Amino acid sequence: MMIIYIAGIQNIPTDMLEAAEVDGANAAQRLFKIIIPAVSPSIIICTFLSLTNGFKLFDQNLALTAGEPSRQTEMVALNIYNTFYGSTATYRGVGQAKAVIFALVLAAIGVLQMRITAGKEEK
Repeated sequence: MMIIYIAGIQNIPTDMLEAAEVDGANAAQRLFKIIIPAVSPSIIICTFLSLTNGFKLFDQNLALTAGEPSRQTEMVALNIYNTFYGSTATYRGVGQAKAVIFALVLAAIGVLQMRITAGKEEK
């Protein structure tokens, strides 16, 4: 994520910042009027990646708590895994159905976020 942010900041034209400084803009004005709008595509991409990766968190959840005590710390991906592999063979269809619904929900969240942030990107 940091590499994406650094690339976005390095992509800001220095002549815009220099022109704003010559025009008398202070640091806060340069930040809110030039830097943040120029870095907004990077912010949108990183927000999308962080959101979807947060939902797909599996390995840390399994290694740290494995959903215990009483499956209270079980995230969605670990719940799907435990449903598919942890139960008898009759629950494998339920685990697969959960995985398909989970993929559809992630896709819907991605599309919704892209629609909300589509007009906010600098062109």
